[in-house]
Amino acid sequence: MNNVLAPLRALFKIKDLRNRLIFTAIVIAIFRLVAHIPTPGINLAALKGLFDSSAFLSLLDVFSGGTLTNFSVMALGLNPYINASIIMQMMGMVVPSLEALQKEGDYGRQKINQYTRLLTIPLSFLQGIALIFLLRGQGLTTTADPLKLASIVFTLAAGTSFLIWLGEQLNDYGLGNGISLIIFVGIVTRLPVAAAQVLTTIDPSQIFTYLIFGFFAIASVYAIVRVGEAVREIPIQSARRGASFTSVVGNHLPLRLNQAGVIPIIFAVSFMLIPNLLSRVFAGSSQAWLASISRGITLYLAPNTILYNVLYFGLVVAFCYFYTAVVFNSEKIAKDLRSSGSFIPGVRPGPNTVDYLNFVLNRITLVGASFLGLVAIFPSIVSGMTGIAGLAIGGTGILIVVSVVLEILKTVNSQLYMYSYDKFLD
Repeated sequence: MNNVLAPLRALFKIKDLRNRLIFTAIVIAIFRLVAHIPTPGINLAALKGLFDSSAFLSLLDVFSGGTLTNFSVMALGLNPYINASIIMQMMGMVVPSLEALQKEGDYGRQKINQYTRLLTIPLSFLQGIALIFLLRGQGLTTTADPLKLASIVFTLAAGTSFLIWLGEQLNDYGLGNGISLIIFVGIVTRLPVAAAQVLTTIDPSQIFTYLIFGFFAIASVYAIVRVGEAVREIPIQSARRGASFTSVVGNHLPLRLNQAGVIPIIFAVSFMLIPNLLSRVFAGSSQAWLASISRGITLYLAPNTILYNVLYFGLVVAFCYFYTAVVFNSEKIAKDLRSSGSFIPGVRPGPNTVDYLNFVLNRITLVGASFLGLVAIFPSIVSGMTGIAGLAIGGTGILIVVSVVLEILKTVNSQLYMYSYDKFLD
């Protein structure tokens, strides 16, 4: 117990970490305050009833942190920014100039982040317009004035921009990844509401089903933590030359089973929300073929359908591989090993080391990505078998929450190690 509480005690004792913790708390308080400022021109009572009756909209509301139910100025959440990030990451694999930026270290990341923010602005307007069309089709807007509707779209875009700015402040002065932390806070504040909705609809004959699901939920959390901490240690040897001898020092290169962390889940959920949102926008279209396609998408891509789960699983696996390829540069690692006089036993330095690292990484990523995908769709499978819609919604939220908590703990521990190392140098 002392080993577990030691980092928490150090978090309050070390001035820099304490300031980061206080700053994070202040930003979170600002986020939750602004999240309760409603956008004018929306029938909130009718909107709440619509969200309570739709599994897809409930999932969208959980992912936005409850900002959609009261249609706050942050109703779009971080979805435009996440979609812009996906587009920029994909373009980086096909556009040579962006690919070169990805390899330029901090400067390249800053430029790509700048392009991502710029791309977020038009995407915010497009998603805001789509959301207004959806609300008008459901009769949830209290105004038909084009100027007032345009002001709602501008308000939503401004709310997303402010949310991105808060996330960047958390990156610089807070604890952990700002974007993931904001999503985490939004889900945590919304999960009790989702849990209450499930509890109010409990069927006494299904108590045993809930107990079984609870057991598997706890087991899933444990498995997520274990897999998130799992590493594949590749042995490395370094030759050190002394005054009259040469010694070989053994070490290892740790490769995480899941290099991408929570990003694949966030990307996959955002990607799956797009067709459902567009189908609801065009469901009331005057074009019969377009309305028919929209109704088909709504029917077959509901959160508890087989097609949805297959696509969700495939996207989680694909984004795991995709993001791992972005963050893990095997060529740079092989170059660094060679320049430091280190090598992998039985593997030649240079291209052979690159091929070996890619081979090992592809194998462990397959295991990590498959596990993450199975955990992601498991609550939805149970929900489809039992007919309890809230399980799928809560399962996705819990999966993201656990993954983000692991990232925050790793960030805090890395800060503690840096402080201890600096103290040792002094």
